[in-house]
Amino acid sequence: MVIACSDSRVDPAQIFDVDPGEIFVVRNVAAMVPPFETAPGHHGVSAALEFAVQVLKVKEVMVMGHGMCGGCKAALTQSLKGTAPGDGGFVTDWIALLDDVREEVVRTHGTKGREAEQAMELAGVRQSIANLRTFPFVQRKEHDGELQLRGAFFSISDGLLHVLDKQTGEFAPAV
Repeated sequence: MVIACSDSRVDPAQIFDVDPGEIFVVRNVAAMVPPFETAPGHHGVSAALEFAVQVLKVKEVMVMGHGMCGGCKAALTQSLKGTAPGDGGFVTDWIALLDDVREEVVRTHGTKGREAEQAMELAGVRQSIANLRTFPFVQRKEHDGELQLRGAFFSISDGLLHVLDKQTGEFAPAV
């Protein structure tokens, strides 16, 4: 399973050179995974995750962020804050999933420039992986060795895929 951004420049099938049916893909603004919750509502990412892990029995879930992500930039700059649904409010609510990690990025990098934007993009991948671990079925399968969680970052500017090293917590080009 690949959870990726809805940005058309970041198509998992092209990046991984796969045919239809080889990967289960969920795409949304900023490649976000919300935390586990049982409140009523429509939980598209959660439903897709549950289907992939519980029904399809995928062995790996990858969250793939990317360079020049508009959703992460909006989260960083809070440029859509205060907008109503239909005018940016849906996006604002969605990217609020990044509010907690945004504070550290802002303290370290500020809110402007490519360095701050990339720090937000990488923090988004890490946050989504942390949110994956809030799902009881993900926790259980990861603990039992039946599921691996991976982070990745696709650099649009140079076409390189970077993967998150579980030991160091850093992203490095895929080999």
